[in-house]
Amino acid sequence: MTLNKYQIIFYETSSAQCPVDHFLDTLQIKVRAKAEKWIEKLEQHGPNLPRPYADMVVGKIRELRIIFGSNHYRFLYFFFGKKIVLTHGFIKKTDKVPLQEIQRAESYMTDFLTRYQGVN
Repeated sequence: MTLNKYQIIFYETSSAQCPVDHFLDTLQIKVRAKAEKWIEKLEQHGPNLPRPYADMVVGKIRELRIIFGSNHYRFLYFFFGKKIVLTHGFIKKTDKVPLQEIQRAESYMTDFLTRYQGVN
């Protein structure tokens, strides 16, 4: 059994809503299975998961990149010590990550850090 160096955390709002779970629930079974496999790979490799599977977006925000058929799925995340906090997922329809999705991830990151800073 391989010990993961990192731990995946799905961000939850202060009202216990989990955007990642909500997004995963909207996916077809095969797409969800592939996404879960890549989330596990991210947990195993952390910042060493290479392009094209993971990439920097802006600041501390990164993206897990999954392609299934002609669709591009993205999960945005950031590092919190040895924890990887997935903020949310979406289907990417443009070349660049939409500013709205980046702002959402940054907002979730700010909320998470405000509530959990010092609990690392």
